[in-house]
Amino acid sequence: MNVDLESLAEATSGAIGSLLSTTILYPLDTCKTKYQAEARSHGLQKYKNLSDVLWEAISTRQVLSLYQGLGTKNLQSFFSQFVYFYGYSYFKRMYLEKSGYKSIGTSANLLIAAAAGACTALVTQPLDTASSRMQTSAFGKSKGLLQTLTEGTWSDAFDGLGISLLLTSNPAIQYTVFDQLKQRALKNKQNKAEKGGSSASLSAAMAFLLGTISKSIATCVTYPAIRCKVIIQAADSGEASSKTQVKSPKTVSGVIAGIWRREGILGYFKGLRAQILKTVLSSALLLMIKEKISATTWVLILALKRYLLVPKAARVKNL
Repeated sequence: MNVDLESLAEATSGAIGSLLSTTILYPLDTCKTKYQAEARSHGLQKYKNLSDVLWEAISTRQVLSLYQGLGTKNLQSFFSQFVYFYGYSYFKRMYLEKSGYKSIGTSANLLIAAAAGACTALVTQPLDTASSRMQTSAFGKSKGLLQTLTEGTWSDAFDGLGISLLLTSNPAIQYTVFDQLKQRALKNKQNKAEKGGSSASLSAAMAFLLGTISKSIATCVTYPAIRCKVIIQAADSGEASSKTQVKSPKTVSGVIAGIWRREGILGYFKGLRAQILKTVLSSALLLMIKEKISATTWVLILALKRYLLVPKAARVKNL
């Protein structure tokens, strides 16, 4: 069976980058998610600022609970980025082969990224739902992955699937912008690299900057849908928090109506700064790490392929 090694290398480096960035920024992600999941009810609000979530964890001696659900989040992040980068790289290669073009335009790039994002959402939605529920549970009361997924019906594990498919526009916008900016940044370097006989690549600082710009644009455009998704997937509130959290039907229309009724139009943008801070840092780190390890990953995969293809007898003889 033939394997698309280039797509595999892209997927592997992207997944590793996602794993590292998710782990580094996880406490911030937990604070952001709990802050977004809360909605004002009867004028009451538990978290007025993002820092209030952190202070709650410190004051209740539950600092380690900022990492609740980290294993599930890492699993979801690894698989989602692997599927996304593999699909994106594969669809991109197929498009170039079928069309005969040497480069991809903005519209085609956006469509390819959206298709890869849709495949990712379908495959990883149960893990995404579980990680959100674990993060929004009360500090110290988060349940395990299996228990979280089996609490309700199987369809509950796919809560927010529709809006997740809608949000495929987020990475589609992000990576389209990043790709276009990257091509421009490498235009001058490519000429120098061809003369020197080495391949051009982005520096870590440049990759970070381009990742920051591309993710900021994508986040601002899609944020109202992002917050609706968090509320849909949030853990059910107990009696102690029933006064401060919205118990809207777990549908997009129900959440939209609930936010409008309780918080007004500004409610759709609650936590926007926290979202930008977290996602920009996460995506910039992901792309920076991916850029720096992609060449190494490619070399290792080629070496592994060569090792597997060489007959065992030949390897023993060489030893």
